[in-house]
Amino acid sequence: MADLGPAEARPALPGDRQFDVAIVGGGYTGLWTAYYLKRRQPSLSICILERDICGFGASGRNGGWMMAAVEGEQKLLAGLEGQHRAAARRAILGILPEVEQVLAREQIDCDYRRGGGLFAAARYPEQRETQLAHLAHYRELGYGEEDYRWLHSGELAERLRLHQPLGAIYTPHVARIHPARLARSLAQCVAGLGVEIFEQSAVTGFTDTAVLTAGGAVTAPVRLLAVEGFSWNLPEQRRHVLPVQSRVLATEPLSDAQWRAVGLAEYEVFSDASPLITYAQRRADNRLVFGSRGSYRFGGEPRADFRADGAAFAGIARLLRACLPQLEDVAITHCWGGTLGIPRRACPHAVFDAASGFGTAGGYLGEGVGAANLMARTLADLVVAPDSDLAQMPWAHRGLPRQVLRRWEPEPLRWLGYKATDKVLGWEESACARAAPAWQRRLWRNASAALAALRG
Repeated sequence: MADLGPAEARPALPGDRQFDVAIVGGGYTGLWTAYYLKRRQPSLSICILERDICGFGASGRNGGWMMAAVEGEQKLLAGLEGQHRAAARRAILGILPEVEQVLAREQIDCDYRRGGGLFAAARYPEQRETQLAHLAHYRELGYGEEDYRWLHSGELAERLRLHQPLGAIYTPHVARIHPARLARSLAQCVAGLGVEIFEQSAVTGFTDTAVLTAGGAVTAPVRLLAVEGFSWNLPEQRRHVLPVQSRVLATEPLSDAQWRAVGLAEYEVFSDASPLITYAQRRADNRLVFGSRGSYRFGGEPRADFRADGAAFAGIARLLRACLPQLEDVAITHCWGGTLGIPRRACPHAVFDAASGFGTAGGYLGEGVGAANLMARTLADLVVAPDSDLAQMPWAHRGLPRQVLRRWEPEPLRWLGYKATDKVLGWEESACARAAPAWQRRLWRNASAALAALRG
């Protein structure tokens, strides 16, 4: 959020209050949930409790991809048939059209540009094989050529001058945004609708009817958690989400000639198929933003300060230049990071228990910019319109989160498992980059697949 300048925090909760709905967390999920609840039932009194300022967490610190997709959708859709699968697919593909309507209606400027995505571009033969298999899965689930199609190396090179391009999946269902600008604009929007936002109001616990903070208690019949990776101090959520740090950097503004050397003339976002998970976009100010998923801290404490991570950012810069060696001499001017949440079952969720009034949404695996809108709409419907189509989707659950969601193993198993996975993924990337013998590349690829299967 540095390029927007510091935001003046809204007042903290001044004492005990009563509302119809209390939402914990002022990121995308909490803000979108408040927005749709207020749109559906304007008479509801709603508050948001945020420990810092709205957008302080991953919502304001990500790489700016908004996708009409959800991580784990192949798993979600595979269990459906016929019209039920088609309805779920339409709901997922409807994320961007829905957001576009809201941005227009509420006059929100967040540098939104729908240029599509060059998804997981392959630079090594193993990656090409994996991406073609992903494309086949999309076809099995009913996505057509208009949704996801293969670009061979020549077609990819016309859009992106990637080093060693072997092909990529292209989808029109991705847009670029300025993440912090969207978070701040949504906060202003919901405040204008009458939602009360209390910042600098960290939640310390819950009772059967109230949310507790140092400044007072909010009593509300409906209490919704929207904290994702910032759940480490909340027992109700801690074991359901693994907080992982993602790091992002930005180059100096590139000239027109430099952009011609890179591509992205239509402002496509792109990623390569590295197991280290990369993502990039061309910003409105002509900087290239490039990120990679990173680390997990023992115990799951989130982070916002990444000033000590010089070695990690240097590694991301090397990965950027391996993908785009034509940017070897371009300066890196900004580095930041955020904490995202990974669920034990690799799918997002919206959960609400009508009997207790307690619910939550999240589990985005780093792809929450668009998915948060869909999960928030689903959570809002579970609260006020439980018979709606969205409330019947496979990511919608009824019951208490602890009864519905899988829990991560206790420490040190979580830390050991993450570190093992991280090491194997790094070895797989290294084996491909140095053109190791085929048996070594196959070994690490199979090891990565085995670890992924254990997680599912």
